[in-house]
This record gives sequence, structure tokens and C-alpha cells, in this order.
Amino acid sequence: MMRTLWLAVGLFFLGIGLLGVALPVVPTTPFLLLAAGSFAKSSPRLHGWLLTHPLFGPPIRNWEDNGAISRPAKRLAVGTMAAVLVVSLWLGLGWKVLLPQGVLIAAGCAFVLTRPDGPSG
Repeated sequence: MMRTLWLAVGLFFLGIGLLGVALPVVPTTPFLLLAAGSFAKSSPRLHGWLLTHPLFGPPIRNWEDNGAISRPAKRLAVGTMAAVLVVSLWLGLGWKVLLPQGVLIAAGCAFVLTRPDGPSG
């Protein structure tokens, strides 16, 4: 029963992560990390597929092995978060939206920037 639930959760997160490849507003890697964690508890075959995937595998392995985010991924994440805040300012959103958005973006940036870069090789 739990294995089936973890498999369903993993497939759900995989679907959202794959949507993120095409939709710039949806982040890909966090959802693929959640899918990988779910597959680790339910499907060794799907977990292995994610880890060996040429595009998705390296950041997932870097996170699983080292708790790390590569420098290019950090730059992309922080740049995207900054762009979202700039667009929100440009759209003239009120402070009731900008304040929580800014706090959450700052927290997200702090988390990303304080992770190690991973192996240098």
C-alpha cells in the first residue's frame, strides 16, 4: 500500500517537473528531487532512470550524494527569483503581495546560496 502511494506521489512530481521543462514559471529540479525521493521508496527502476538520465541525473545525484547545488544552477535559481520580483514590481503589485513574495524569495535565495557547490570535478 505505502509503496503504491510513494509511486503515485513520485509520478505526480515527475509530471510537474516535466511540465517545468516547457513552462518557465514552474521549477523543474525541486519536483524531480521530490520524484527521485519518492521513487527511492517505491521503484528502484524509476529511481535509477532518473539518476542516469543525461539531463536530470547530474543535479539529482549532486543533491543526493552531497546535498549540493551547482554554481550554474544557483545562478539560474537566484536570477529567476530576482526576475519574478522585478516583474511583480513592474506590474505594480501591492505591498500585500510584494512583502510576502519578497520574504519568500529572500528565504529561497538564502537556502540556495548556502548549499555547497558540490564536487569540483
